[in-house]
Amino acid sequence: MSAFTPASEVILRHSDEFTQRRVLFAGDLQDDLPAQLDTALSRVHTQQYHHWQMLERALGENAQFSLVATPEMVADCDTLIYFWPKNKPEAQFQLENLLSMMPIGSDLFVVGENRSGVRSAEQMVEEYATLNKIDSARRCGLYHGLLQSQPVFDAEAWWGEYPLGDMTIKTLPGVFSRDGLDVGSNLLLSTLKPHTKGKVLDIGCGAGVLSTMLARFSPKVRLYMTDVNAAAVAASKATLAANDLEGEVFASNVYSDVHGRYDMIISNPPFHDGMQTSLDAAQQLIRGAAKHLNMGGELRIVANAFLPYPQILDETFGSHEVLVQTGRFKVYRAVLARAAKAKR
Repeated sequence: MSAFTPASEVILRHSDEFTQRRVLFAGDLQDDLPAQLDTALSRVHTQQYHHWQMLERALGENAQFSLVATPEMVADCDTLIYFWPKNKPEAQFQLENLLSMMPIGSDLFVVGENRSGVRSAEQMVEEYATLNKIDSARRCGLYHGLLQSQPVFDAEAWWGEYPLGDMTIKTLPGVFSRDGLDVGSNLLLSTLKPHTKGKVLDIGCGAGVLSTMLARFSPKVRLYMTDVNAAAVAASKATLAANDLEGEVFASNVYSDVHGRYDMIISNPPFHDGMQTSLDAAQQLIRGAAKHLNMGGELRIVANAFLPYPQILDETFGSHEVLVQTGRFKVYRAVLARAAKAKR
């Protein structure tokens, strides 16, 4: 990485504090600070596959990607540096998981951008540690406390679900579409015709809403679903199981772990990475689609109407069409019609 996030820069202001510590980094990690900070031991737990890919290259087995941290990852650590995400239930899930295994007396540092609501960390963990604000810079707050008691963590207790027609959608904290079908996905679904066939790849599958709905009215599709979020991967698997559907669900940073070609790629792509606006994933989704579509296969995505995707679609596919639009969203369709485009 060429630059640190503002939250990491705040941690670096206190770098001398950590040289003798055995540190577990967790939360919304978006740079390689754990590989750069001088510590006695650095370990990382993350629910974000793309963050793990970056850190695993430097930290090897000391970087872990999973829904919940394992006791082996937390063992021997005496300090937790937690990067606050924008989603409060996600923060609570992760902190209670981690603090349930950290030794009593461990140091807890929580850092995050003020606009993310990091100050609510004080109240969130007050039953287990008293946090005090020790620094404020780069529009971030840094809080510190000592772990006084351990929470009892049961991952099963965090599962939620909601009905969608005659289907059941399973959810976890931090998963897109956790509380119901979002407007953009609903608009995309309105354009899909029944009896779709072939291999369909759902990128950024979230709770599995798009694929589950598609499979219900097109039972001959073969579903492949990916997301960077470990909670989303788990939720999509649970949603398929709850509705007696089959599909392959796996973690992938856009196409990093995708192999082969598909008849359709569908997505409601994100345009944020944590608190930061980022179009990288969506641009990779569009540009890489040509290499993962069969001839005549199509990419169909929904996006906020103001995002600059038409030019990228035309550069990649030669043309595109807008199937439907509202004041906020557009559904784009592009078809792979020429072999030359697959070389992009």
